Amino acid sequence: MIIPISTDTQIRRTPWANYVLIGLNVLVFLALGGSDRHAMDGRQSLGEQLALMGDDIHLYQFFTYQFMHANWAHIGGNMLFLWIFGNAVNGKMGHAPYVLFYLAGGIAAAIGHAYMNPDFGGMVGASGAIAAVTTAYLALFPRSRVTVLYWWFLIGTFELPSMLLIVFKMILWDNVLAQSFAGASNVAFDAHLAGYAFGFLSTIALLGIRALPRDQFDIVALWRRWFHRQAFRTAIADPNAEARARYGRVARPVSLQDVRIGGGPPAPRDQVAELRMKVAEALALNDRDTAAGLYEKLLELDPRQVLPKGSQLDVANQLYRLNRLPQAAAAYEKLLSAYPTSPEANEIRLLLGIIYARDLRQYEVAEGHLRQSLAHFSDEKRQEQARHWLNVVAEELGRNGE
Repeated sequence: MIIPISTDTQIRRTPWANYVLIGLNVLVFLALGGSDRHAMDGRQSLGEQLALMGDDIHLYQFFTYQFMHANWAHIGGNMLFLWIFGNAVNGKMGHAPYVLFYLAGGIAAAIGHAYMNPDFGGMVGASGAIAAVTTAYLALFPRSRVTVLYWWFLIGTFELPSMLLIVFKMILWDNVLAQSFAGASNVAFDAHLAGYAFGFLSTIALLGIRALPRDQFDIVALWRRWFHRQAFRTAIADPNAEARARYGRVARPVSLQDVRIGGGPPAPRDQVAELRMKVAEALALNDRDTAAGLYEKLLELDPRQVLPKGSQLDVANQLYRLNRLPQAAAAYEKLLSAYPTSPEANEIRLLLGIIYARDLRQYEVAEGHLRQSLAHFSDEKRQEQARHWLNVVAEELGRNGE
């Protein structure tokens, strides 16, 4: 058996709201006598009035059932998971939004259970709300790791990626597959699954509309970076497309000296920091046109500026799509100079070689990039592209073909 006991997520504010929710759950459990005293064995009992009863539903029960538990094992397991995943989500969302999210998750879980089980007898427990909090954690911190405790003859701990633990173990194994072999059970599997779905989808929506603070590690940012990498691969897939040199021919040629060293006095730090932040915000909103324009203003202030690798690649790709080829080449050059070991470096060199040869007519510079890419590519298609453009360069420079 394995049980999560902690995460590696740094919590930047004290999660008071989560502490209060845990305290309320424990206080209600104790106030109702603990263990089985509030089990549903009497229609007039306080426990039954507060539980969600399928044959006599009241609106308030959608809230009160979330704070009731059947026994010590029930509340102990729920509060452990709420502590592990809820603290970080509370820290990210803030206090009032987190409480509203928690309660909404419990309501969504109850609705999902009632829809799948129209004749259910009664339901208690915070599991549905905690399921929503758990997948909210997954959406906010998809690259985090969770420390789990195991015991099976031996006792110890090890770390798992949160994606693996939550998706495959907690959702698929504990709730989807468990239903097929559990037989008759008092576990509300459908409530858990509804809570998981609500938590994940609603958190993605909140991130998308920026109702939650964004950063480069949440799942929306990861998806966008993946999309941009795919767009980059597509951009270099057809080097024989119709030439886009008309803009580049009349533009000022790109100087590698200017790109790699920069010039002029440094700009005020506050202006540079503000522009860098605006570029990041525009990219987070997928507004790449605005990001490209802000990036150019940033370089006017300080030509030495280089964005984080993913952002620099996004801006360079957008400049390329806009046919602002000298600017795109300069942005790619900065990326190669700052991040020479980037996984995309060889693809960037090939694209730069094509841009310099086909569009900017800077054949010596093109030759350097194309030879470097050819030396490192193992893919035959990419090698063929590099050789084709090296032949074009050789012809333009009056040499024999490669």
